[in-house]
Order: sequence, then C-alpha cells, then structure tokens
Amino acid sequence: MSQPNFQTMSRKELHDYVLTHREDQAAFYAYIDKLHTEATWIDMPPLESGEDLNSYPEFVKRFRGNSEPRDN
Repeated sequence: MSQPNFQTMSRKELHDYVLTHREDQAAFYAYIDKLHTEATWIDMPPLESGEDLNSYPEFVKRFRGNSEPRDN
C-alpha cells in the first residue's frame, strides 16, 4: 500500500486521515507541521478572570461569530 501525499491534503483531510490511521506517525507529524505552518491561533497571556477577555476583542469575535468548524 502506498503512502498518501500529506503535503497535498487539506488540513481537514489530513485530520480525518490521522484519526482513521492513528498508528501512522508520519501522518501525525505532517498534520502537526501543517498546523504550525498555517498558524491560525491567537497568542495571548493567561487570563486572571473572565473580564480579561474584554482586552482581546479579536479573540472573542473569532469564537462568537464562528461556531462552525473550519474546513481547509
């Protein structure tokens, strides 16, 4: 059985592949590399309270307006 080309897979396709082929370490590392390359997270320091979220409106907007999972 030939190995799929992980570089051409979308993040969603690779995610699904990793979940169905949990023993495939190459797929797992390709998925982690893709996550780091796309860097879709927002860096922020730890919060002291819920009110601290008011200091990060882009973070709140991103999660309030986007309840659908992303499919890349």
